[in-house]
Amino acid sequence: MPEIFLLEKSKENLQVQKWVVVTAVVLFIIKIIAYYLTQSVAVLTDALESTVNVIAGFIGLYSLYIAAKPRDADHPYGHGKAEFLSAAVEGALITMAGFIIIYEAIYGLIHPHVVKKIDFGIILIGITGAINFVVGYISVQKGKKNNSLALIASGKHLQSDTYSTIGIIVALALIYFTKINWMDSAVSIILAGVIIYTGYNILRTSVAGIMDEADEKLLGKLISYLNNNRRENWMDVHNLRVIKYGGVLHVDCHLTVPWYFNVLEAHTEIDAFSNLIRKEFGETLELFVHSDACLDFSCNICTKHDCNVRKHPFEKRIEWSLKNLQPNVKHRLSTPS
Repeated sequence: MPEIFLLEKSKENLQVQKWVVVTAVVLFIIKIIAYYLTQSVAVLTDALESTVNVIAGFIGLYSLYIAAKPRDADHPYGHGKAEFLSAAVEGALITMAGFIIIYEAIYGLIHPHVVKKIDFGIILIGITGAINFVVGYISVQKGKKNNSLALIASGKHLQSDTYSTIGIIVALALIYFTKINWMDSAVSIILAGVIIYTGYNILRTSVAGIMDEADEKLLGKLISYLNNNRRENWMDVHNLRVIKYGGVLHVDCHLTVPWYFNVLEAHTEIDAFSNLIRKEFGETLELFVHSDACLDFSCNICTKHDCNVRKHPFEKRIEWSLKNLQPNVKHRLSTPS
């Protein structure tokens, strides 16, 4: 994988996150103005979550700055893990904001107050919601494209803010028409639950990345792609592992090829294997493929037609799956497929 390509992607991520931070600061100011005008607990809820947006935005910006640094002697795999730490902090902050909102909402139920200038509040909050959704959508899409968990976390955070804003607008509209002020706090409690759930999901994903937890969805997609495009000289793949380092995927596995291949022929098959995966998963991917020679028991599952040294007839092709590609065991007919 060209180092220059990765650095360009990292700089692109950093630029998007700068816009996320600027947006968070501007929208926070607008929401504070909206709260000052309306004195609504629901609007205060939105403003409190925006403080988290601002803090998390700067943390995400710093993490992407670190992640964009080139590899060095102390960090041979790069600095991509910083993104997972950033997302973990952001998830924790979002969850904390949810509990603070519940506290404020319960206080509002015990000590109800009149909500003022609802029409102005709806307009201002509506503007912030629309901007949040657009910036959040761009951030999530760019994060998925560049395998950046920090950008995805920032984008999902902004989108969750949009959903809570919609709820607040509905609550303010109901208060405006019904004059039932306790609805302000009731809606805030519901929205706080959504916010806590979003924070938990972000935190869970980031911890999984820090602990190098197997991404079964990604592995399943990779295995399915290999099954559909496998060559006859690829008798077997095993010991398959995928580790994420920020925007980089590190994939390593063992590839079984005919035992009589010389080094050049085996290397040609490994190159074909690597190029196939990069074609589907992009250049921000590193592959380490170890070649194994086929053994006698491989004949029963080998689909190679022009093999002159076959000792056993072909019986059955073993379909690769999440279950049989991860163990470091060469496949044979006794292995469950």
